[in-house]
Amino acid sequence: MSLNRKFQTAIFVCISILCLTSFAVDDFTNVEQHQISVETPGLFSHSNAFLVDFAQFAKDEYSFPLPVGKITNVTSSDITIESSKGDAVKAMFGGMVRLSRHIHDMGNVIVVRHDNGLETVYGHNAQNLVKVGQRVKAGQTIAIIGEEGGRGSLLFSIMVNGCKINPEIILDLEAHALHRQVATFTKAGKTVNVTTTRKEHKKKEPEGMSMDTNDPFGDKSVYRLDLTAISSWHYPLQDSHVISGYGGRRRHSGVDIKNAPNREVYAAFDGLVVQSGVFSGYGKCITVRHPNGLETRYSHNNKNYVNVGDKVKAGDVIGTTGRTGRATTEHLHFETRIAGRAFDPAFIFDHVNHCLQKCVLQFKKNGSVKRLK
Repeated sequence: MSLNRKFQTAIFVCISILCLTSFAVDDFTNVEQHQISVETPGLFSHSNAFLVDFAQFAKDEYSFPLPVGKITNVTSSDITIESSKGDAVKAMFGGMVRLSRHIHDMGNVIVVRHDNGLETVYGHNAQNLVKVGQRVKAGQTIAIIGEEGGRGSLLFSIMVNGCKINPEIILDLEAHALHRQVATFTKAGKTVNVTTTRKEHKKKEPEGMSMDTNDPFGDKSVYRLDLTAISSWHYPLQDSHVISGYGGRRRHSGVDIKNAPNREVYAAFDGLVVQSGVFSGYGKCITVRHPNGLETRYSHNNKNYVNVGDKVKAGDVIGTTGRTGRATTEHLHFETRIAGRAFDPAFIFDHVNHCLQKCVLQFKKNGSVKRLK
């Protein structure tokens, strides 16, 4: 980068910071104090984009919401973190409490508007310890964790201008740390796009495959996938049965399939391995990105046989079943995802007959999935 370009970038960042610090005001509107998703006044008034250099954050400028917690569920918009009952919920960054109240289906909720332009949401709290208009520091205790199923549970999300963004873009969930990167947040109509300069853990990409976030939608709101046209596929675990389905009260992000310990786990489709290693509550986990627009995730493995950057074919053995991470028995936790959002694997596979469904699926950016025929 040229000296002039560096200077321009530095000026842009400084202007952004000066503008963002002005958002921490005492008098939030009634809507801001009662609704979780609202636009941040003035956030994009000077430009349609702003930068945050997360690599420059000092230790006392960031805190994981539950430093000793374990992540048990991840979606493209929220993460569920479990810890002991009575544990303290911490503010991620410094900022101003915009919302602190009880909301239907989310219990006690806190929203903090941060000086860097982001907002963080902390839901299902047993008790909120801060009030609207109160200034908080990174790492300050703002709530007491709520309880679900006999354990403490926090529903956490990150927003920009009222839009939830994938928390994995900002956070290294395995390390409970920020990705060391510069993130650019760009307003695109009613949504916000995020691009980053993160370099770590990237390997040379095999020809024809991208390790960037897979988005089959492009500039369209609908994506259709004809499963009958897919000739290369494999059910992920042979001679198995489902022991826990998708969704439900615990917001299960996949389906649990059981056979026996150390059974071979198969790649569902041709694709590129974009993640392989220990991943919080998933234990030993593998994520494969496919040219058909999908991602599949295989976790609680005893062993992973593939590495990031490996190309796999449908039916390749990529690991063996185990009970690593938060698992009470040996099984395979299998997920299907599109544009970072998990959906029911039963739309893809007939779990009884262990075959591909015979239909056309319609996906929408809002997360809905529908069988067309």
